[in-house]
Amino acid sequence: MPATGRTPRDDRGQVAVEFLGMVPLILLTLVLLWQCVLVGYTFTLAGNAADEAARVCAVDGDYREAGKRHVGESWSAQVDCDASGDLAQARVRLKVPVLFPGAIDFPFTVTSEAGAVREKEAGG
Repeated sequence: MPATGRTPRDDRGQVAVEFLGMVPLILLTLVLLWQCVLVGYTFTLAGNAADEAARVCAVDGDYREAGKRHVGESWSAQVDCDASGDLAQARVRLKVPVLFPGAIDFPFTVTSEAGAVREKEAGG
């Protein structure tokens, strides 16, 4: 080996530089996964709120309050109920939030519907 006065190549710090390059990609992946969880949770909340609103609507109660109570104040919810005939049908629409409820919403809504048999008074 010729003596040129140079030392062999030093790779110290390379892992730190590569990690810093990957941090934005790791954070973006975590944000996207959280958003997917939030979309799924919105579907779950809408289904539960529709079930509760339909049950309350079947006994001529305040279905809007019942549906919104199971969603929470941070979520923008619309609760409707049609109690014509023997079946009370509730529809709940929730906007999907961006990263956390109460700030910005996506421009699409999650809709869930549920039904319950209307209660009739005995002897009537």
